[in-house]
Amino acid sequence: MRKINHSLLLLLGIILFNNVIAQDTKPVQFVFSTIRVNDSLIKLNVHASIAKGVQLFSVKKRGSDDPFVSGLQFDSSVEKFQNATDTLTEIGTVQLVKEASSDSKYRLFSDSVDFQYLLHIQDSSVKKVKGSFSWLAKTGDEFPSGQENFSVKVPASNALASSAETATTNKSLWSIFLICFGTGLLAIITPCVFPLIPVTVSFFLKRSKSRVEGIRNAVWYSISIISIYTIPTLLLTIIFGDKVLYTISTHPVSNILFFLIFIVFAISFFGAFELTLPNSWANKADQKAGKGGLMGIFFMAMTLVIVSFSCTGPLVGTLLGQTSTNGVSSAPIIGMLGFGAGLALPFSLFAFFPSMMHSLPKSGGWLNSVKVTFGFIELALAMKFLSNVDLAYHWHLLDRDVFLVFWIVIFTLMGVYLLGKLKFSHDSDLPYLSVPRLFFAIIAFCFSLYIVPGLWGAPLKYLSGFIPPATTQEFNLENIQYKIDNLHTGNLENKSAGSVALPPQKYTDRLHVPFGLVAYFDLKEGLAAAKALNKPVMLDFTGHSCANCRKMEEQVWKNPAVLKRLKENFVLISLYVDESTELPDEEQITNSKGEKTITVGDRNLEYEVKTFGFNAQPLYKFLDLNGKPLSEINYGYDQDIDKFIKHLDAMKAAFEVKR
Repeated sequence: MRKINHSLLLLLGIILFNNVIAQDTKPVQFVFSTIRVNDSLIKLNVHASIAKGVQLFSVKKRGSDDPFVSGLQFDSSVEKFQNATDTLTEIGTVQLVKEASSDSKYRLFSDSVDFQYLLHIQDSSVKKVKGSFSWLAKTGDEFPSGQENFSVKVPASNALASSAETATTNKSLWSIFLICFGTGLLAIITPCVFPLIPVTVSFFLKRSKSRVEGIRNAVWYSISIISIYTIPTLLLTIIFGDKVLYTISTHPVSNILFFLIFIVFAISFFGAFELTLPNSWANKADQKAGKGGLMGIFFMAMTLVIVSFSCTGPLVGTLLGQTSTNGVSSAPIIGMLGFGAGLALPFSLFAFFPSMMHSLPKSGGWLNSVKVTFGFIELALAMKFLSNVDLAYHWHLLDRDVFLVFWIVIFTLMGVYLLGKLKFSHDSDLPYLSVPRLFFAIIAFCFSLYIVPGLWGAPLKYLSGFIPPATTQEFNLENIQYKIDNLHTGNLENKSAGSVALPPQKYTDRLHVPFGLVAYFDLKEGLAAAKALNKPVMLDFTGHSCANCRKMEEQVWKNPAVLKRLKENFVLISLYVDESTELPDEEQITNSKGEKTITVGDRNLEYEVKTFGFNAQPLYKFLDLNGKPLSEINYGYDQDIDKFIKHLDAMKAAFEVKR
């Protein structure tokens, strides 16, 4: 009886308080959102921000007659979709407050809390989740309360998400085309190509019987250039499979070869010697070009490609290397299509508008300056290829700080050259400094200065895909804070469950992840830790030479909200697909194609392709405790932080449902 009287007094206090409280005072603010867990499951999240000195009553009742709770009521149109089992999850720091006059305890939250509800919505006609949330709070001896109505959209199903994923891939291919197209346009101003533009276009226009025929020949000439760059790439992919260019671009031996080739190209650009393909190739192509007709024009285009190889070869090699690592078989083909189109465009454009050739600058010493400038860039790119090998074999000869020193010196010398203070034997006299040279020199010096703080651990996030990861740098001021945080909170402890997982053992002497994260580098070891901690797995397919992996880490993982979720909600397993460590004999297997997986990287790549049908990096897949995917979505390179957070939350919710 005493308990009932006390409860009535509390209810009376609530009523009196609500009659006198100002209508615009809101001690608790609410945000309602939905996340798609799978094709038939929606998670409704009610986020409550609680004012200082205010405590919000839990939604979970102590008994059927408990009046001191908050509660959610769904609209009749969606109430039927609520799961019959208890799907309510409260995420927040709960405080058990004992009632002074009895043994009753109340669940109260301060600061903030998330109430999460699961709805089984398979009906595609349901577009919104509607309802109201009745809340009850406590501040001192007063009990404010209220009701918040909500109406939030139902997210698209995974089928639509797959369509979005396809759209993202198409967008990526379009970006590759545009980048390679721009590089092709850049190749036009090289000394090997630029002088040939007016000569070639004039040849077509004067030799042809009419202007229409001249334009047709010039267009065919452009199409031939595009075909010469695109068809070999297409044939390589058809004959040797989707992975051939990817394997070539990421293999340590290939990167060593690229490093040596780029060094040779750089020395050639500096004027030590002229690097060309065999003259016999050009002579034979030129002889066939003299026969006339469309086939003759095709061989004219081939002659241009061969003669201009010393200038365009490094650009083509770089583009093939970068586009091949996207894991999409069509990416290198699209890239070469874009490069060929950019290089061929002026020949058609000037054939349509011959008067535009009068506005072209005359060939001269400036073309040689362009070539030398490319030489400095080639030298910097050579360091990138050597860095890939250094990371794969763990030589530690070109760690991040050493790499940055090389780049600082290279780009500083480039700026000095553009100012005319550094001169090579074949350079023309520079009586005055032109405005373009001044601006390019300023850019080179600014770039060098931008890199300098990286020697002490500055993130340099805009270069994250091109420079070695921060984990290779011994002295890194930024990582000190992460190390201090890990001393206070252990990532391998699940305090609520009272369990502890064994720390990573395999390959930790050579493989690392940034920002104080704890990662496993072996699938079985990571799955065992996930079972011990009762957490879902985040599979991170990555690589030493994966530029986009480093970009994702620096520009997405580093975000505090993302980093908090990675540390607290998942067991991270990073699988390097180009790791050169040799597997023990008993772990080496033969795949369906009869190829033997000798290295750790071979095994990881085989697992990625066989299990998920994908060979791109980065690729993020999420697994349950049995190693089964929580979603069919292949989440790859995407710098949208909010999208990544929503995906992490959805994967966590999907795990909670299956657990």
